[in-house]
Amino acid sequence: MTFRFETLKTEGYARRGRLFTAHGTVETPAFMPVGTAATVKAMTPEALRETGTEIVLANAYHLMLRPGAERIADLGGLHRFMNWPGPILTDSGGFQVMSLAKLRDIDESGATFRSHIDGTEHHLSPERSIEIQQLLGADIAMVFDECTPYPSTAEETARSMELSLRWAERSKAAFKSSPGHALFGIVQGGVYPELRRLSAGQITSLPFDGYAVGGLAVGEPKPRMLETAALSAELLPADRPRYLMGVGTPQDIVAAIGMGYDMFDCVLPTRNARNGSAFTSEGKISIKQA
Repeated sequence: MTFRFETLKTEGYARRGRLFTAHGTVETPAFMPVGTAATVKAMTPEALRETGTEIVLANAYHLMLRPGAERIADLGGLHRFMNWPGPILTDSGGFQVMSLAKLRDIDESGATFRSHIDGTEHHLSPERSIEIQQLLGADIAMVFDECTPYPSTAEETARSMELSLRWAERSKAAFKSSPGHALFGIVQGGVYPELRRLSAGQITSLPFDGYAVGGLAVGEPKPRMLETAALSAELLPADRPRYLMGVGTPQDIVAAIGMGYDMFDCVLPTRNARNGSAFTSEGKISIKQA
C-alpha cells in the first residue's frame, strides 16, 4: 500500500482524515498510545485494540539500548516482537537524548551519550537513527532532531534549529523508501514565532510524507505552548498529516484538533492510570481517594 493521507471532512481548521500505511489505515484525528520499549505499560495489545487504538508509538532510543534494533529485526521486526499488527510510529530518539541520557555531547555528527541504563557510551547520528527505525520496521519514522530545551535564548534556539535542519536533510538522504512507509520532518524553533516560521519554511521545502511540530510541552507556560502550536499548524501544508508531538491532556488534544492537527502522543494517559488517576467529564479524579 502506498503511504498517503486523505482529508475527508473539515470544519474551521479542524479536519477528519485517513492515513494509509503498510500495516493498515488510521482514522484521524488519532491519539497514539506510547509503547516506549515495545509495550504500552499495563496494557495488552488486545486491550489496546479494544479501546479503538489504531496506531502506537515506540522509541528508537530505548529500543537501540535494549534489546537492540538488530535483535528485534532478527526476531521478525517490531510488529511481531510486540504483537501489534497495526501501524507503528517510532520517535527518533532526539527528545530522549535531551531528557534521559547522561553526559551527552552534541555536535554536527550527532549525539554521543551514556546510557541511562548502564552508563555505556553510544553515538546516535541521523543516519543511525534512521537505520534503527527501519530495522524496527516502523510504518512512520521521524527525522533525528535536537529537541531544544526550555528555557533557551533566541540565539541558542536558532543554533539548535539550524542543526536540526541539517540533521533532517541527512535523515532524508539516509531513508530508504518502501511501499507504505513514511518519514516525517519536524519543525523546531522553541517559543519564538520568527524561528518557528523560519523552521517551518525550511522543513516543508523538503518533500517529507508528513510534518511534526516538536519542542513543545517541555516546560513552557501553557498559553505559550498553545500559541506556538497554533502558529506552527498554519505553516504546514494541508495535504500532509500534521503531528503535534508530546501533547496528551484531553483539553490540549481538543484544542490542537481545532488548530488542524491530526496526530498526537503522550505517556500521560497510561502513566496517570498506573498511579490511580482518571480523566472524566468532571475533570481528573484520584481513584485512590474517590
